[in-house]
Amino acid sequence: MVESIARVRHIRVTPQKARRVVALIKGKQALEALAILKFAPQSASEPIYKLVESGMANARVKADSANEYLDDQDLFVKNAFVDEGTTLKRFQPRAQGRAFQIKKRTSHITIVLSTPEVADASSAASAGTKTKKASK
Repeated sequence: MVESIARVRHIRVTPQKARRVVALIKGKQALEALAILKFAPQSASEPIYKLVESGMANARVKADSANEYLDDQDLFVKNAFVDEGTTLKRFQPRAQGRAFQIKKRTSHITIVLSTPEVADASSAASAGTKTKKASK
């Protein structure tokens, strides 16, 4: 019954490279996602690893405040996505006095961790609204 969100903004990883790593963990159990990220060779895997750990800590705090029991084994990555952040524009000198623009891209990464009960309840609620619309 716990759902936690962890975000990191303006991280110096291109969104295209971060999306490759996020696709590896989407839908996986949180501890399994940590194991995958620990051994992934991509440079974006380290900040995403920290983000999943932060999401797990957020879930523990949320469960403690609601007086609920939470086992780390129950958490899974419900949703994970990467949005494009601001782009830092830098210039590099080139031949004959020209300037070459370098775009240093940043990302906003969001990870949603959840326990299975929350996912089942939300899918049942959305299924209920779909059947009501279909019957009209």
